[in-house]
This record gives sequence, C-alpha cells and structure tokens, in this order.
Amino acid sequence: MRDALLAVAFTADGLLDLLGAAAYAALARGETVPALRATRGDTPLESVVRLFLLQQPVPHARVADVLPVQDCLEAGWLAPAGGDEVAATVDVRPYGGPAGEDWFVVSDLGCAVGGASGIGGHGRQPDADVVLGVGGASTTLAQLTVRTPVAAALDLGTGSGIQALHATRHAGRVTATDTNPRALRCAALTLALSGAPAADLREGSLYAPVGDAGYDLIVSNPPFVISPGARLTYRDGGMGGDDLCRALVQGAGQRLNEGGYAQFLANWEHVEGEDWTDRLRSWLPRGCDAWIVQREVQDVTQYAELWLRDAGDHRADPAAYTARYDAWLDEFERRKAKAVGFGWITLHRTDAAAPSVTVEEWPHPVEQPLGETVRDHFRRQAYLASHDDAALLEAHFRLADEIVQEQIGLPGAEDPEHVVLRQHRGMRRATKVDTVGAGFAGVCDGSLGAGRILDAIAQLVGEDPVLLRDRIPAQIRLLIEQGFLEPAPQPGGDRDPLP
Repeated sequence: MRDALLAVAFTADGLLDLLGAAAYAALARGETVPALRATRGDTPLESVVRLFLLQQPVPHARVADVLPVQDCLEAGWLAPAGGDEVAATVDVRPYGGPAGEDWFVVSDLGCAVGGASGIGGHGRQPDADVVLGVGGASTTLAQLTVRTPVAAALDLGTGSGIQALHATRHAGRVTATDTNPRALRCAALTLALSGAPAADLREGSLYAPVGDAGYDLIVSNPPFVISPGARLTYRDGGMGGDDLCRALVQGAGQRLNEGGYAQFLANWEHVEGEDWTDRLRSWLPRGCDAWIVQREVQDVTQYAELWLRDAGDHRADPAAYTARYDAWLDEFERRKAKAVGFGWITLHRTDAAAPSVTVEEWPHPVEQPLGETVRDHFRRQAYLASHDDAALLEAHFRLADEIVQEQIGLPGAEDPEHVVLRQHRGMRRATKVDTVGAGFAGVCDGSLGAGRILDAIAQLVGEDPVLLRDRIPAQIRLLIEQGFLEPAPQPGGDRDPLP
C-alpha cells in the first residue's frame, strides 16, 4: 500500500503541488471545496486524493491501475460504494516527517484536521470511539518533545499514533497505549504505512498497561477536556475535573529513568480562592524538575461552547444543546471552577535535593520546534543551581543567536527610558534591562569573564566596580534563565559548560 501511494506522489509535497497553496491551506481549515475543484481530472494522484483525503467515491476502474484494489477490499481499506465505485473506510493523510520522511496518518473518516465531514460524519455517531487524525494539539506536542536518542519511549493515549511515529526516529523501543482498541489499530496502520518500526501496542488506561516499567521519554496528548461525563473517548478523560491530567503527571515520576523527560499537554481548573500555580505545583512528583507553561485561559462559558462545537452539538436539537450546555456549567459550578487553563507540562528526572520548578504564563507566539529549547531550559536551570554569584563572575558567556536590542524612550531624548532585549527564536521572549545589563550582554562573546567585563563597564560609566559586581549577577541570572546568554567554555577549552 505504501509503495502504491508513493508511486503516485501521494505525499505532503505532492499534495501541495497538486492542490496549490490556497486549496492546501483551505483543507487544513476544514474547507474541501477548493480541493475538490483542484481534483476534477482523472490523474492517478487526483483519484487517490479524492478517495482517501476528500472521502469521495471513485470509479473502480480509475484506481484499479493505481492501488491493489482487491487486496484493499479484502483488508477493509476500501468498501463497495454502489455501482462500479469504491469508497475509503479510513482517512489516510500524508504527513511530512521532520527530516523529510513521507509518513501517513490513519484515522477515522471525517476525524482528521480538514476532514470532509467532521465528527459524526459518514454515519458514525458523535459518541462513538472515533479516532482523530493529526491536529494542532498533536503537532504542538510533537514539536515540543525533546528528541535526544533514548532506549525506551512511552506514548500514553496514542490515538492515531503520531507521537509514537515520531518516537521511532530516536527511541530503541516504543510502547504506545490507549483505552480505545480502534485507536491501537489505527496506530498500527500509521506506523506500518509510514515505513516505521512497529511499536509495542497495549490497551488500557493511564499507566496500567505498563506497570512500573521505566522509560527515558514519556509523552501524552491525553483526553484532557474537563467535561461532565465521558461521551467521547478521544476527548473526555472520564475523571472529575482535571484529575486525569493530575494522575498522568504524578504517575510519571516513578516511571521516568534518571535524566528522562515526560511531556504532556493538559487542561487545569482555575478554582475560586486558589492560585492556579499552586494547584499545578501540587501535581509534581518528587525527584523531578518541572517547567509548566500556561498558553491560554478560557472562562467556563467559552470553554463549554468550544467543546460543544467540537462534538457538533451546536447542530443538534436546540433543547438538547441547551441541556448539555447546562450540564457543563453545573459541573463547573459544583467544582467552583471559574476558568480553564491550557498548556504544556514537562518533567525532567534529576533526583535533585531541591528540584527546579518554573510555572509561568506565556500566551505569546513561539517558534516551533521547541524540543531543544525545552532541553536547554533544564540545562540552564542546573547550571544556575551549581553556580553562586562568585562563580558566575568568573564564568564566560556569549549572547545567544538572533537577539536584538530595542531602545525605548521619547523622540530626541539623550538616553532611552529603558532597553529591551528580544529573542527571534524559541520562546521569543523579551526582557527589560538597564544600560549596564544591555552593555554587558552586547560585549559577551565568550572571550572575557563576566567580572572583567563588569570592571571595564564600571570604569567606563564611573561606577564603583565592587557595587556593580554586587548588583549585576541578578541580571545575569535572569538573562541565562531566559536564554539570552549562554555559558561559554573557557578560552582554549572545548567542553560545553552546560550540564
């Protein structure tokens, strides 16, 4: 099947060439009309696109020379559609791997991003155990994941298998679990059709299928939606509130090997009278550093409306829609939840006596992929924990790549009111520094120690060098923590100073 699809250029690049940028982008928004117009010919690629991507019946004769039709019918990829036509029984979607691999993701009909009918299409009930294809959440997690070579990786709630597929590139052994047997079958097809090694697929909830086995990488895009009940397996965790996400995070600690990472997408409640950051800190297992980033917050009405639309409930009987909306708000009211946060949670197993925990809100644009940024965050935290101020002043630093400086003040003023350093990569942070901090960062090229640079600046601006050495290390720590400055090896040395 893979050979047949590649032979007709049914790939991410082939689709872009066939459909054009506008139709390709429209397909990602769920609009299929431009793609249907672009595939009105009779070429082999157009036939395969209409069959597997746009989910249109195609005459048997048009695909007989392209696909092993009889084998596909017997294996269940295709089904008779009346007359002399055949129709796809699954959505098969080209997906470009990070190194240009030609991958394919298999999901239920109408349940991929840009699917032709949406959840509940093609006769499937909205509350069935549907399997989604690749969406924004799954690609976000894939690009967040630290991609260092590991012996064993675990994908909890694999769905169509996209996280497991990525893990096969750098993990010696991949285990993928799901409560939904359909998801495990789709994941197996995704891996096989992509030419990737098979994964150890196990049915079950949370960590039950793997027991206490240890892993170097754990990833999960779980059914994190906080909902009244568990109508949709792919979406609703079936536990109260955000308990499923809490259980995932807490259970990862004992199953992470030393130096391993666990990375999750999650929702969490903002409860009246409780700081959301304290709530998340209470989830963290012992022995793990953590970095939690809240990307978005919605009040409970916005949140309920989002997921009611996701299930197509807004197209149902108005009375049924109202009843379901009421049920969501009743649940939030019972739990005293006023809003719901969404974001990323990363754990790094260090067994340090004093774990590093960063909990922050960052709703601003970032530049994916962020896997290296995530890894470097924890390396910088370990560096700062092992260097007191005296050690920082002896160390050498360099300005990170693609940092720009902005001076902000009134037009014509002799001096700026403040100086901002801004990243154009990774988290794209911006931080305010004083003129000494800006001058220090600008001079850092790894050739001089921090203390010597400060002494030169003190002489230049007429400040007491002792006072400057006492004041500036706090700014240096902030610039290192946020990735503006990178520790550099001593001149003549070749060892990376970051642990």
